Amino acid sequence: MPTKSYDTIIIGAGIAGASAAYFLTKLGQKVLVLDKGGIASGGSGAAGAFLSPKIGVGSPLKDLTDDAFSFTIKFYEKNFNELYHKTGVIRVPKDGDDASKTSKYSKFHNAKYKELSPEQISLLGFDVKYNSTLFFDGGTCDAKEICFELSRNIDFKCKNVKSITKDDELWVVGDVRAKNIVLASGFENDLFDMKYIGIKGTWGNRGDFSSQLKLDISLHESLSISANMDGVIKLGATHELEVKEPKLCDENKAIDLKNRASGIIDTSDFELLKTYCGMRSGSRDFAPVVGKVIDVANMLNYPNILNGRKYPIKYIDNLFILNGLGARGFVLAPYLANELAANIVNGAEIDNRVNPDRLFWNWVRKQK
Repeated sequence: MPTKSYDTIIIGAGIAGASAAYFLTKLGQKVLVLDKGGIASGGSGAAGAFLSPKIGVGSPLKDLTDDAFSFTIKFYEKNFNELYHKTGVIRVPKDGDDASKTSKYSKFHNAKYKELSPEQISLLGFDVKYNSTLFFDGGTCDAKEICFELSRNIDFKCKNVKSITKDDELWVVGDVRAKNIVLASGFENDLFDMKYIGIKGTWGNRGDFSSQLKLDISLHESLSISANMDGVIKLGATHELEVKEPKLCDENKAIDLKNRASGIIDTSDFELLKTYCGMRSGSRDFAPVVGKVIDVANMLNYPNILNGRKYPIKYIDNLFILNGLGARGFVLAPYLANELAANIVNGAEIDNRVNPDRLFWNWVRKQK
């Protein structure tokens, strides 16, 4: 029989799970975090944790990202200032067509910015082809350290959760029980039937290099290049779609990043210190999913639902998800975890832009 009870058990200890634990604890909940590999043992621990707004025309995802960026920068500055490095981030257009829209995009920027010419950027140590945008409040944060600090003084167990059951209205996981479960498990998302959300992984690589190159600003083009912090420059990219399961980190991938960066900065004195790798998760429509989990089996019992008839949605009681944060996990997680915590504890509405229900009806139509 279970021997210890919690208000909420969180499955997953990356930036999503750690953020959820932090905000639920701040609202007075007794929280347990479970992860099979440890805190920040997956994609979050390998992340370069670059912080910047999203560039583009107005859209729900862009507006959400900008709102999260504003919230999270203030949150990090107030609570983890020593782990947040406000270097500024130069966002470089990916190609000529994108570059032609730089000024058009500027009317949609909500963060403080400045457009820079290639000549101005060269004075900062980078060689780029196009006019680019410097976001002054952007930068990086120390990925693993942030996750550990968010989880400080919160109960944690290293456990590979294979199943979750219910007993007397409480969730049971091994020898513990809780009223609520939060699924923040990234690409490993098979504890419940959530195929309608379509979570999938993208593999990423990062290399930390020692260098004396003077770089005071971070930059993102086809890869991310951090400012030089205490003699270390981080290079990172997340593009490998064909990877289905985690694999060993490959130093050759870090060297590839160095070779790619050599077209932008002087990498002649770069010496590889450490390689990192991991999987980030994204949803079917590339936007985050935060909120209640639909009881798919019960929903499919409705007559004619596969023929397009709509019904009231049934949820699994006290089961929540925080996932699909994509490449901007360290921007989105604190903002969305704060939303989820307020919903669980106080019944506050969650930002509708991340409601997982949006994905269900499109999925149902395809099942016929």
